[in-house]
Amino acid sequence: MPVTGFEVTLRRPLAEGGSFEGPDGPIGPYEELKGRLRFSIDPTREANRRITDVELAPRSATGRVEWTADASILVPVDRSRCSGRLLLDVVNRGNTVAVPNFNRATRPAFGPGSDPNPPIDVGDGFLMKRGWVVISCGWQGDVPQVPGLFRMQTPEALDADGRPIRGRVYSQLQSTEPVPHLLLSDRGHIPYPAADLAERDALLTVRDQPDGPETVIPRDRWRFARVEAGRVMPDAGYIHLDGGFEKGRLYQITYTAVGTPVQGLAMAALRDAVSWLKHGDAASGHPAPGALRWAYAYGRSQTGRLLRTLVYEDLNLDEEGREVLDGIIANVAGGMRGEFNQRFGQHSKDRNNMMAHLFPFTDQPQAEPETGAKDALHARLDARGSRLRVYYTNTSAEYHRGDASLIHTDPDGTRDVAHGPYTRVYHFAGTEHGLGIWPPTDSQAAPADPTAPVERSQNLRGVADYAVLLRACLVSLDRWVVDGVEPPPSRHPRVADGTAVPPDRLAPAFARIPAARYPRHNPRPRRLDWSALPPTPGKPFGSLVSAVDSDGNEIGGIVLPEIAVPLAAHTGWNLRHPDIGGAEQLLVFAGATVPMARNRAEREATGDPRLSLEERYPSREAYLERVRQAAEALAREGYLLTDDVPLSVAAGGRFWDHFTR
Repeated sequence: MPVTGFEVTLRRPLAEGGSFEGPDGPIGPYEELKGRLRFSIDPTREANRRITDVELAPRSATGRVEWTADASILVPVDRSRCSGRLLLDVVNRGNTVAVPNFNRATRPAFGPGSDPNPPIDVGDGFLMKRGWVVISCGWQGDVPQVPGLFRMQTPEALDADGRPIRGRVYSQLQSTEPVPHLLLSDRGHIPYPAADLAERDALLTVRDQPDGPETVIPRDRWRFARVEAGRVMPDAGYIHLDGGFEKGRLYQITYTAVGTPVQGLAMAALRDAVSWLKHGDAASGHPAPGALRWAYAYGRSQTGRLLRTLVYEDLNLDEEGREVLDGIIANVAGGMRGEFNQRFGQHSKDRNNMMAHLFPFTDQPQAEPETGAKDALHARLDARGSRLRVYYTNTSAEYHRGDASLIHTDPDGTRDVAHGPYTRVYHFAGTEHGLGIWPPTDSQAAPADPTAPVERSQNLRGVADYAVLLRACLVSLDRWVVDGVEPPPSRHPRVADGTAVPPDRLAPAFARIPAARYPRHNPRPRRLDWSALPPTPGKPFGSLVSAVDSDGNEIGGIVLPEIAVPLAAHTGWNLRHPDIGGAEQLLVFAGATVPMARNRAEREATGDPRLSLEERYPSREAYLERVRQAAEALAREGYLLTDDVPLSVAAGGRFWDHFTR
């Protein structure tokens, strides 16, 4: 078995040893086992042949490729209380996502000098009350070496002479403030170092929109260097520009780097960690042999794209040919995959205008009219008759980013396409990329890094928390796998009923609303010719977004009760604030909240055509009763758990108290 051992370095109780009581009876206390997994794979096995450069990784004396990864397992102390269900938490840039998202919990903030083992907030214990085992496994080798983040020690590919490989890298860099130098990666990840600091063919350009015209910066104005104590110091991991980099502008660099890890081992590690938990024995350090039968993966944003890549590559069969994951929720990935299985791949790269990994978007076969290519995201799964169930869930932010609609339309956005029998596509209407920001604000630092620069938007950020919809997804996915109960049908904007429209169609609706600040330019992902770097742009794809009602709220998708009974317009777009530069650009991942007037006088004073809160709702109680009714209707349809109806009402109460203040 590829997992040869689990070295436990920390064992501790969750929730101070408190006991969890679930809907099916007592589960008891949980514990965390944290340490390091050891992997060893045979690169010649069929399961591993699609891992790029695996044949170039160093081999052990037995001809195997070996590496290690950080891991954490949350498990009932009484192993007999395991429900048989395993959730793979596909950590995002080293941060856990499953427990924070499903348990409505906070996740710790990591930075230099942070606690490597901070307490785990289990929130309301949703997963623990149901007896789920949760494994978090590191898969990135380029995660910053910050205490507490999950990392993987990825082997490097070597040429025939045992030397590091050279190759071209294409990256985009942006800052919220003027700076003299930029790291050759984003979010502080470990960059690919430049092979030659004097490389004449290296190219640096700048633009003001992702799909806008570029300007080439002369090579003699910049160098591979950083500024330290006022001096420009050569550095293969940075670039320095004479006069400095301007805030908000988009800088794109193409250069030759040296040294590439075997990036596809990331998916092998996740696959084999789950296979070990389903089939391993005590001799390998398995914490609960024979207790786990069904396995699901949850990834959000970057790791939702990783799961879309795993599906496309069909890396879900282990070395014994067994299906590993039974179900997947790829959340807020839009229509993108990522550089997770290529030479010089950049795990942190997340802009659709910077990656080749777009087409195919849909799970079923489609044709690309510009190139004549035909493919499907699930082509390999379907070819072998896999019954892997996959949910693709997205927020309004991925639609306004330009790629989410492409998972359910043709590439030009002219018609809807049908999904396969084992796929569901859900749009969480009126939400932003994350789980909403409360209390309302126009500023936010990176949630996992308190030292990161603060990003500011022109409107209040999105406040709607869609965690309750994710919980319903997990429960319905599990019932589908275990009991064969069909989940609710896909729900998303559609061309056929007019709920999916080009983004500029929304401009008149928001022009009527004071200070809504709808974007004057909506960038769209384009076809890119990757035969040389930088790529040559071609025709845009047919990006669509949800249509909106007269209040500015979306009508296509699953509508949260507190949005269905509105106190504001909730959007998937928001513009960057001038303070951080790029004021005409969308603030990536951000939504907006545009409150309604509190009373008629306020509405008439501002010219807001939307009825005020006073005109809509006679009292707080009347408002909350309408929220309750909307929640109960959503629960009857299966998009919300009946047990979570009170959470929606509580969210409505929070909204009311704030926006009527």
